[in-house]
Amino acid sequence: FAMRKINIRDFQVARQSTSRDVNRQILLNLLRAHQPVSRADLARLMNTTRGVVGALVNELIADGLVYDGPTRAASRGRKPTLLYVRTRDRLVVAADVRVSAIDLALCDFSGEQIALESLRPILSPDEFIREFPKYVSALLKKHKGAEQCEGIGIVVPGMADREAGRVISAPLLGWRDIEIGPPVAKTTGLPVVVESAGKACALAHMWLSYAEGMNTQDFVYITVSDGVGTGLVIDGRLVSGHGGTAGEFGHMAIDLDGPRCACGSNGCWMAYVSDRATSARYASYLNAKPSASAQPLRTIISRARSGDVKAMAALRATARYLGLGLVNILHGLDPACVYIGGEITTAWDIVEPVMREAIVERALTEKIASAVILPSKISDPRLRGAVALIASPTFAAPKVA
Repeated sequence: FAMRKINIRDFQVARQSTSRDVNRQILLNLLRAHQPVSRADLARLMNTTRGVVGALVNELIADGLVYDGPTRAASRGRKPTLLYVRTRDRLVVAADVRVSAIDLALCDFSGEQIALESLRPILSPDEFIREFPKYVSALLKKHKGAEQCEGIGIVVPGMADREAGRVISAPLLGWRDIEIGPPVAKTTGLPVVVESAGKACALAHMWLSYAEGMNTQDFVYITVSDGVGTGLVIDGRLVSGHGGTAGEFGHMAIDLDGPRCACGSNGCWMAYVSDRATSARYASYLNAKPSASAQPLRTIISRARSGDVKAMAALRATARYLGLGLVNILHGLDPACVYIGGEITTAWDIVEPVMREAIVERALTEKIASAVILPSKISDPRLRGAVALIASPTFAAPKVA
């Protein structure tokens, strides 16, 4: 029942150019997915005439979004000119802010990295607002990218108000109700967009993934690292919710008497399945203090593969809790697909069977029990999501009604 009600308080009246605007964005996205491609190829893909395609392409070239490349060999007749989307000289500064470090990258509009730096963590909001623009300016100066940079995307491990450029709550950083977008924009002179890690990863998957068969229209993306972030996409739209906090499943309760979460509550899903939770669990199995013997997840995975029984038990426990949380999400949202991102996926052969068993135990239907859950194949999804924050509006569908 895919009927959408028109919002009579917030609508866009169709203009004479509306159908042309829609066709133009369809063509731009087809070109982005299939490039390099000729005008004739685009006409076949759109099931329209070469004349219509030619007029739309000319508009896109005039607007600096598309350019003509070399010609392609043809068996007969005129060699077709191949078209490309202009991305290489349209740059974005992407930042992944974490409690352990800040990754800062200069990327083009396709998400390709030109430069990557790892900075010390900045846990004071005031210091971040003061020092972060200096790192951005230095990066752009070093790579001569200031004139081509179109914005800064900042990803944080918590809830964010994208419109206001505000961190609503980032428990791992200790930030609450902190406005970082406007002051950074004022200092750098660049547009700044701030988003949560889970939503940014979902954006990266939706806008910067081209793999055949990959669902980019209806899915949940779960990123597991120091914390747990979730992004929800329905019908090609990222769901933000009324207050920008939609998808905060990392804080759904698994056990009210469970371990303390960084948010201050007990028994959150994040407190069971994050990399930190797995490390703490492994330390407890060794009868050691977590803070004194914390092992990175990659070490625990390596030890599990080398026969360390306690490392394997820690991983399997995380996998079970991952499944117990996922079955709640599957029952509540019924997505077409769930993608899991993070270092935990490097042990997918260990994690997936245990996770699936936990889902099957509690699934109310066969479809839930057999839901499609896949490890994400996107590299650096948080940084690429930060790029998508700036680049994706260029390719977005126009609002109609």
